[in-house]
Amino acid sequence: MTSTADLAPYAGHVLRDATIPELPNHYRGKVRENYDLADGSRIIIATDRLSAFDRIITAVPLKGQVLTQIARFWFDRTRDICPNHVLEYPDPCVLRCKRLTIMPVEVVVRDYLAGTTSTAILTMYKAGRREMYGHRFPDGMRPNQKLPATILTPTSKAFDAGHDEELTPAQIVDGKLLTQAQWEAVSALALKLFARGREIAAERGLILVDTKYEFGFDEAGAIVLADEIHTPDSSRYWFAASYAERFAAGQPPESFDKDFVRTWVVARCDPYKDDLPEVPAEINLEAARIYISVFEAITGQRFPLPDPHQPVLERIRANLARYF
Repeated sequence: MTSTADLAPYAGHVLRDATIPELPNHYRGKVRENYDLADGSRIIIATDRLSAFDRIITAVPLKGQVLTQIARFWFDRTRDICPNHVLEYPDPCVLRCKRLTIMPVEVVVRDYLAGTTSTAILTMYKAGRREMYGHRFPDGMRPNQKLPATILTPTSKAFDAGHDEELTPAQIVDGKLLTQAQWEAVSALALKLFARGREIAAERGLILVDTKYEFGFDEAGAIVLADEIHTPDSSRYWFAASYAERFAAGQPPESFDKDFVRTWVVARCDPYKDDLPEVPAEINLEAARIYISVFEAITGQRFPLPDPHQPVLERIRANLARYF
């Protein structure tokens, strides 16, 4: 496993900004830079920016590469289930993909009563709700309990920095977000993708708890998997070996804990109101180690560390020069 000592040379090896003036139609997201090429494809560069509290709080060395390569692992292992938007990987942090018409619905698949956001079923359950997303939940369930069956909990796709909203299948169809046939097709694909993810995760000693999928339509109207898949930013993983004992004891499951950066910030300010303190290099390096540990646990592979002496943007520019 990659250690913090292994990462010492990477303290300043971060990609905060991936602006490349020679590439056309630039759109900057929270953590990714997007460029739409004349041939109809899109270049997506994953930066190392870490977003929380509706703002960028720091940049974690190698984060963009880790997330790009985890998604690549899963795209490769699920393409027999659903076509995806991948065309090529010109660089470890870069994806060139098909441009799609993105569905206005995000499909969240869940196997456990878990989560902390406003749209999470555990949050709603604790607030007393028993009808959610078109499902009826029994009384007496405990946090992090296995659900009787895998369920879909779709939300609206938040464009322009809006907030996701809870949806039911009836609302999706009646609101003409998708046709009945489209919803049935994408539901079946999401459940198959999740089953594949759950199976491979179990082989690695992990529980795939829940995940979010984004789909789009290509020029022929076919459904295509977009964005990312089964990364730690879009999915929740627990360690299988300790789950039963910790659940029986009323303890939270053991997981990949990336929230310590947020915790460090919250201990020093109100991140929604105050100026943010600069996150120290040692905290960012520990975050990098945790991200890399996720890659290594999921893939069973050693993370390929890049040359720490070559600036990331310089390398990316060289690998994308053919598109200038």
